[in-house]
Amino acid sequence: MSNAPPSRLGKYEVLREINRGSMGTVYLGHDPYTDRPVAIKVAHAEQLQDEESGDRYRKMFFNEAHMAGRLTHPNIVAIFDAGVDEEVCYIVMEFVEGGQTLKSFCKADNLLPVEKVVEVAFKCAKALDYAHKQGVIHRDVKPTNILVTRDMDVKLADFSIAHLTKLDSTETMPLGLVGSPRYMSPEQVCEDFITNQTDLFSLGVVIFELLTGRHPFLADNFSRLVQRILNDPPPKITELRGGITPDLERIVEKALAKNRDDRYKMGGELAADLARAYDSLLEQPQVNITEQERFVAVKALDFFQGFPDSEVWEIVAAGKWQDYADRNEIILEGELDDSFYIIVHGEVTVRKNNKDLRSLFAGDCFGEMGYLAKTKRTATITARGPTSLLKLNSSVIGQASLNCQVRFLKVFLRTLIHRLSVTTERMSQEL
Repeated sequence: MSNAPPSRLGKYEVLREINRGSMGTVYLGHDPYTDRPVAIKVAHAEQLQDEESGDRYRKMFFNEAHMAGRLTHPNIVAIFDAGVDEEVCYIVMEFVEGGQTLKSFCKADNLLPVEKVVEVAFKCAKALDYAHKQGVIHRDVKPTNILVTRDMDVKLADFSIAHLTKLDSTETMPLGLVGSPRYMSPEQVCEDFITNQTDLFSLGVVIFELLTGRHPFLADNFSRLVQRILNDPPPKITELRGGITPDLERIVEKALAKNRDDRYKMGGELAADLARAYDSLLEQPQVNITEQERFVAVKALDFFQGFPDSEVWEIVAAGKWQDYADRNEIILEGELDDSFYIIVHGEVTVRKNNKDLRSLFAGDCFGEMGYLAKTKRTATITARGPTSLLKLNSSVIGQASLNCQVRFLKVFLRTLIHRLSVTTERMSQEL
């Protein structure tokens, strides 16, 4: 079977590729009978032909049509048709014009306004409430499965691993470890019996990411992720972003409750609380810089280019943010200290023996030798205008994940080598 898309599937014209995912490739199509654009998901030929998993993949592929086809809701992508055309399996669904997933809005430098997050979460909760009342559990609620239109309307998509709970169902989809681990509920990662509440936990994770730009259970491997989902409380969102009301924080905490008895029972309950919380958002006063804003500032620095978001979060959480006014002394020549400083905003002056040597700016760092060997400072560093720094030492870096420590050490050593080479070159020129 050719990898090239056919020009037609059944009665539908196939125009161009829109997206490609694990369950299939989505094309823009045209329905000539209704004269409207449609989205056509085509199963991956190589996965259908796999001797070991082909049958299971085919079942999961058409499961989306079987499940979502039962649902008619303004916030769920509509399924129009499904079929097989010369061994090509396809599903025809609503085309969300200008649609994009929520993934890009889960980044700390591209967050939606808090009230807009609440609106999106409200619509998701209402969609899930409807699906659950029809006996459908999505099981894979995550940012990439939630589309938003240009007007920020919501469309819940991809029911390929959904499960039907109706007693008269002949559905035999597996109830084991299926889905996306980062968005799984405690009962999912334990491969335990699941209810509709597993979707509400997953939605809680999505809301947390939309509000803060970080995952509530940051981990660098699967086993650590599972341990944190099962045992660790999520960080306080009020400490990560300004403009969060206590009511909204309680809503997210309840959605992320590890014990199902403490979690929302139905999406309608969650939606009702979100509606009540929305009214109080506009009354929130402005607050000082939050950890989320610090993350955005730190991530933009050249020093942290190449660091994944999760590791930047670790550095921000481990370090100490310090603000200095003009002419404030940061470190003094001759004092003993093992800290390393990265300039986030502003400028500092390096002074030795009462003589200004040079200026350092945002993205520059100082204190490398003290960090390595805890030696006496060889110069005095003074703020020149309002200045913000991230202060780090070996103890706090040692608490970060191994991958983060290795990446930090590489950049640190590269910076140190560059600084030493510049100093050596300057000394040779003076000689």
